Amino acid sequence: MIRGNQVYWTDRYPTAETGPVTPTPLLTPSTLDLDGVLRAAEVVARHLPATPSWSYPVLDRRVGGRVVVKHENVQPTGAFKVRGGVNLAASLTPSEVRRGLVTASTGNHAQSTAYAARLAGTRAVVVMPTSAPAVKRDAVAALGAEVVVHGPDLGASAAHARELAERDGLRWVSPGDDPAIVLGHATLHLELFRVHPDLEVLFVPIGSGTSAAGACLVRDALAPDCRVVGVQSAAAPAAHDSWRSGSLVSADCRTRVAGLATCAGYALPQSVLAAGLDDFVLVTDDQIDAAARVLATDAHTLAEGAGAASLAALLARPAAPAVSAIVVSGGNASLEELASLARG
Repeated sequence: MIRGNQVYWTDRYPTAETGPVTPTPLLTPSTLDLDGVLRAAEVVARHLPATPSWSYPVLDRRVGGRVVVKHENVQPTGAFKVRGGVNLAASLTPSEVRRGLVTASTGNHAQSTAYAARLAGTRAVVVMPTSAPAVKRDAVAALGAEVVVHGPDLGASAAHARELAERDGLRWVSPGDDPAIVLGHATLHLELFRVHPDLEVLFVPIGSGTSAAGACLVRDALAPDCRVVGVQSAAAPAAHDSWRSGSLVSADCRTRVAGLATCAGYALPQSVLAAGLDDFVLVTDDQIDAAARVLATDAHTLAEGAGAASLAALLARPAAPAVSAIVVSGGNASLEELASLARG
């Protein structure tokens, strides 16, 4: 049913085959430590298997060093953010379950929130900008969420989502400033460092910065000699500029890479990145497109733009580390991204 610019799907409250999650203690920013990650890992492991991380000889030869690819593109929602959704579902209070959830996202966080609502047995309202790929809007709806299309960019969508939260009493799920989300995302790096403790450099794509913050939390405990490098599109540098300046800033968001299209820094991940991130680099959208083609040919991997950003940064380096890792954060490629792969 369509009402104005709001798109509603009637199947809003499906039941997860895995059953409801077991609630965990209330999470606060002070729980952003390895113990919090380990607790999140127990929750996530009950619902999601560990994702593979391996190397490809052709890619290694191209780069000039061994490259470990962490495959978050094989998650049931096609992206790593489902980890945050699973952990979020376990952290909800009975009151929050009764009220329902609302968030704003260009796609992958939207699916994560919808997945969380399904696990918790509650409703989810997801506000998405007009720029969000149709394939991601459809995926969110398929998970049972109520999709509202509003605004040209994520900033406008988030403002509208907050209005809905206040008006309807929904629990706001921040894409970046929710401890349960950060800890859930950190579990991918726990898996990675447990299998590959010898990494010299880890490249992590950054939109809100939750995954990179999680990488820093785990690296400090399991692989303190590994450098964590954040990667963002030069056409949407809000997180990069916030990290460089030491304060939260907004920036133009002109990137065509939906998963990196954040217009402002987020306080919670930035508080971790300020002390833990070793470097933060910007790459162009064209470099990201080229990296996606390399992943397709050399690593037999379909990556969306954000999922190829890590490799774009690695390929741009004058010399490759002996052993590095990249996070293919998602594989929800839009029709435009698929067409770009076909053009070569």
